[in-house]
Amino acid sequence: MHVVPLGGLGEIGKNMTAVHQRSGMLLVDAGMAFPDEEMPGIDLVLPDFTYLREHAERLRGILLTHGHEDHVGAIPYLLREFRTPVYGTRLTLGLVESKLEEFGIRNADLREVSAGEKFSFGGFNVEFINVNHSIPGAVAVALRTSAGLFVFSGDYKVDLTPIEGEPIDLGRLAALGEEGVLAYFGDSTNSERPGYVPSERIVGETLNEVFRSVQGRIIVASFASHIHRIQQVVEAAKQHDRLVAVTGRSMVRNVQIARELGYLDLPDAMMVDQRDIGRIPDQDLVVLTTGSQGEPLAALSRIASGTHRTIEVGPDDAVVIAAHPIPGNERGVSRTINNLMRRGARVFYSPLRPVHVSGHAAQEEQKLMLSLLKPRYLVPVHGEFRHLMHHAFTARALGIPEERIFVLENGARLEFRSNGEARRIENVPSGMFVVDGGGLADTSGAVMRERQQLAEEGMFIVIARIDSQTGALVGEPDVISRGFVDPQAANGLVEGSIEVVSRTLRRTASRKITDWGQLKNEIRRDLTSFLAERTNKRPMILPLIVEV
Repeated sequence: MHVVPLGGLGEIGKNMTAVHQRSGMLLVDAGMAFPDEEMPGIDLVLPDFTYLREHAERLRGILLTHGHEDHVGAIPYLLREFRTPVYGTRLTLGLVESKLEEFGIRNADLREVSAGEKFSFGGFNVEFINVNHSIPGAVAVALRTSAGLFVFSGDYKVDLTPIEGEPIDLGRLAALGEEGVLAYFGDSTNSERPGYVPSERIVGETLNEVFRSVQGRIIVASFASHIHRIQQVVEAAKQHDRLVAVTGRSMVRNVQIARELGYLDLPDAMMVDQRDIGRIPDQDLVVLTTGSQGEPLAALSRIASGTHRTIEVGPDDAVVIAAHPIPGNERGVSRTINNLMRRGARVFYSPLRPVHVSGHAAQEEQKLMLSLLKPRYLVPVHGEFRHLMHHAFTARALGIPEERIFVLENGARLEFRSNGEARRIENVPSGMFVVDGGGLADTSGAVMRERQQLAEEGMFIVIARIDSQTGALVGEPDVISRGFVDPQAANGLVEGSIEVVSRTLRRTASRKITDWGQLKNEIRRDLTSFLAERTNKRPMILPLIVEV
């Protein structure tokens, strides 16, 4: 039997793990990630589906632990290729169904499950266990397989006073530990943090303090899928007699879904249409919005830059950024905070104020989980490499031998034998797909390098007219610079480039060279050397040859 993490290791996001035995294959989660600064023009990043395509006839289903994008965001792309049932709790499937509608997928086989439910299919015995996270309906998954019992934590923390639902089912986890857990695949996102993660209730107390102290409009930015946080904002609005407006496409959609499914208590009488925001006195309004990660096109970024169609902020207003920056987003979040403060707004953000608590277990909670489950093997998942390593350090402190801890990368394959032994075998393909403008784009290194070069170095376009018979230059070449240097401050760079190209084409004409490909290569080589020497930069050079 094989377990193959296809995403979520050495990175934040695109969590997806394949569990493969003779009877078939299951997926645990199918998430996406957001692009980093080295992926200009990319909208989303998805796990590589190559391994799934190679074993498509064996895929029996997808088990979802909760409804956050980093665990369900790849579902629409998967279901366009693979017909397979998807299992999840009520809110998780509600969020997935909304995404599928956007993609025009209306015949998906979505099967609702509940925490505590057990069933068998495809040769697997599946059990869902209630856990706490920052969204309702989060579960861990226990799989009884031909090799033994596996537990996938999903994203979790130990919250004994949750604002919604029941506390994490520690009793059931302990019972699984007594049964005998062969391997535990545990959330590592917060493994560097000592102690315990505070309860969500702390955020509610902070929000009430903010609502009491602010006389003007209050804007709260959060993840659109953080239904617990949204409910806390609504409860504070009720206590302080404020109406609620919702802006940002994903926030509007998720609030609607959560209300319809009964996970969000927001009466119609409290809601304000986006178009009517300007008609409500500032002291009577709170606005829920997207953009907590500093995304340039999100509603909060547009509010901060003064380009939002209906919302402006001023000195009497307050903005609450109720989320920690995902690694890589710190610069965008900082830019947004600075822009809001320039407009006079008060900004409340973590760690200055407890306006956010993590949904991921810290070290003491990880120790509790490991002590209850008592796994023979630990596989840290869901995090950058440093997070995986710190989870391993914690496990070793509890006495788990180093040889029974597998710190893996995406595509690593663990083989479990009937005698309970595990070992690494050859890797499987595990790159990534990128979504560019709604479709899957070329993920080759060449394309990404070209985009990065354009972003960092700019472009030089050379237009040269040559005699079709002799290859001789006809007139002076045109040189156009984009994103490279300011023509007004080029210090003769454009003129020098024209002379370099003219000299190159005189040389090629003397050698009777008329082949376009060779001419472009000669221009590109000479001009690259000239520009590198003068500017220490290497812009993309695009020669255009026109025969006359």
